[in-house]
Amino acid sequence: MAYGPSMTDIVHRRPDLPEQPLERTDHDADPVVQLARWLEAAAAAGTFEPNAMTLATADAQGVPSARVVLLRGLDASGLTWYTNRTSLKGRDLAANPRAALVFHWERQQRQVRVTGTVVEVPEAEAVAYFAGRPRRSQLSAWASPQGQPLSARAELETATELVSAEHPGEVPLPPFWGGYRLVPTMFEFWQGRRDRMHDRFSYLRDGEGWKVQRLAP
Repeated sequence: MAYGPSMTDIVHRRPDLPEQPLERTDHDADPVVQLARWLEAAAAAGTFEPNAMTLATADAQGVPSARVVLLRGLDASGLTWYTNRTSLKGRDLAANPRAALVFHWERQQRQVRVTGTVVEVPEAEAVAYFAGRPRRSQLSAWASPQGQPLSARAELETATELVSAEHPGEVPLPPFWGGYRLVPTMFEFWQGRRDRMHDRFSYLRDGEGWKVQRLAP
């Protein structure tokens, strides 16, 4: 299949990256603190959703899938997001509770990879988070059979109105909806530089601490 000249330009694009070196001395000893700093820098630079991250999972047979989700919690216990547990990612994690996350911030030419095991967030924590969501988001969580075929968008809109009528006041947490937390065993911080001479540093879990090392680009 032939593509136009614009596609050729896209796939062979070589942007001139800003010269922003990254040294070991720039890193905090705690990768969670370092990630928080980069998230704050991305937000300060005007990134639309600095907390957007690609979540990669695999099923019991090792078939991978990936999608973008939003980080909703970051602390010493791990990185947290929320979703419908009957979705593909929920089914993958039920069969294979290992995952990888990737953040990418184009303006800073920065990327962070995180891998680890995934646990479900306690229900009380999920209830508290769900209570703070906008009402329409709460309703859609009930109405949407996430990832399943729809005959038309009207089907989803009708289901949302039915849920709204059923819950005119407070909307409870759906029993099939909740949070996941990735407990990290590895972080990698990547800073883009010219001529593909990028700076990369990994943090590997080492007992109660972390082993930091520079990686070749």
